[in-house]
Parts: sequence; structure tokens; C-alpha cells
Amino acid sequence: MSPGRTISRGLAAVALVLCITGHTDSAWGQSQARAKSASDKDTALDARLKGQEIRAQLTPRRFTSLSAEVGARIQRLGVAEGAAFTEGQVLVVFDCTVQQAQLDKARAELDAAQATLKANERLLELNSIGQLELDLSRSAVGRARAEVGMHEAVLSKCTVRAPYAGRVAEQKVREQQFVQPGQPLLEILDDSVMELEFLVPSSWLVWLRPGQRVRVQIDETRKSYPARFTRIGARADPVSQSVKVAAAIEGRFPELVAGMSGRLQPNRR
Repeated sequence: MSPGRTISRGLAAVALVLCITGHTDSAWGQSQARAKSASDKDTALDARLKGQEIRAQLTPRRFTSLSAEVGARIQRLGVAEGAAFTEGQVLVVFDCTVQQAQLDKARAELDAAQATLKANERLLELNSIGQLELDLSRSAVGRARAEVGMHEAVLSKCTVRAPYAGRVAEQKVREQQFVQPGQPLLEILDDSVMELEFLVPSSWLVWLRPGQRVRVQIDETRKSYPARFTRIGARADPVSQSVKVAAAIEGRFPELVAGMSGRLQPNRR
């Protein structure tokens, strides 16, 4: 191998090493810059929390009111007030004897309409009836099938199932009580993730971002819990110069329930 070729290969190897080293240093520098930026934001949050008190209230991530969709007597309540339930679990069962009878009647009428249609199809082949009579028979089958579907839909409302796992916050009715469509039955909530809702000065929007960590001191338990910002309001109040912010408690703490309140604390105390 000639000395010139050896020198060229050596220079190429050195250039490759310098390129890899430069790329690594650049990636490391960017990572350090991001970490410093996050640290600076946490420092800014801690500094402001030491200077003022931000009150927060615990709320469930999901909550709703379940209402009756049929007028009927409550036969059974599957879960007591305050108890936990799983997704799809039966919460309320209505006495739908009348609705079941109406469905049975509709199914019998559908059977009769289908039998008539079958007979008329045979009669048309024998030229004993006209096309109009056959079309009317088919229309009768369609109406009867629609009636069956309607009564099946009504009967499906006689059992109320949980849309998600959670707990019963309030029971608004009792067993054997007759309820009307639209009447509230249960208040339920999903307590798998507890959120904090609070107001902060709108000037914080310059540096406040979802994902930043904070701690909250709950008055009822007298304990401090870790949390992370999840949502920042889309509009600032021009009068109070504040914006609504939400944070989620990190971890499961059975002692925490919706409605508790507390105050935000800096991470570095």
C-alpha cells in the first residue's frame, strides 16, 4: 500500500470520528438545554408559589347524572350509595312487564305478517291476487319489523349499566319507586384519577406548560401529594386577570375524595 493512500485513509477516519463526536456533543447539548429549560420553569413555579397562596379543589376526571329513559317502577338498585362498580355493571333494573308484553305482541304480529306475505307470494304465482296485494303484504311485514325493533329498544332501557368504572356519589331514588322518563337516578363519578382545578394569574401563561410538576397540600388529610399540570384554560378572565388550570394527582390515594380542597406548594420546600 502506498504512503499516500495510507495517509488518506487515516484522514478519513479522523474526520469520521470528529463527525460522530460533534453529533454526539450536539445531541447532548440539546438534551441539556431541554433539561435546563424544564428546570428553569419548575424554579419559576416554585418561586411564585412561595409568594402567594393558590387554592385548589379535587374533582373527578369524569362524572355524570344517570336518568331514567322509561317510565317504570324500580325493581332493584344494584349498587348502594358510595359503593364502587365496574364498567358495564348493572346499576338499576326496572320492572318492565308491560314493555315485555308489548314486545311479545309486536313479535306475534310480525309472525302473522310474514305468514301472510308468504301466502300471497304463492297466490301471485297462481295469478290469484294482483301485485298490489303482494306489495301491501311486504309493507305490513316492514311495519311489524319496525314495531319489534322499537319495543326491543324500549326494553333495553329497562336495565341501566355503568358507562365506566367508578363510584356512586349520590342515590336520588329508592327501590319500588315509580320514575318518569328524564328523572335523575344516580350521580356517578370516575375516581381512578383525581384532578385539581384552580385559578392562577394569567401572567403565568408565559412559562406555565402542561407536564410541569407541583405538590398540593390537602386540608382534610393534612398531607402533601404530587401532581402534574394537565390542562390550561383557553381564555383568561380580563377582570381578575386569571386563568383556569387543571392538574392530576400522580398515584392512587384512597383517602382522597372529590370535593376536598387544599393549596399548591412548591416542589422544593
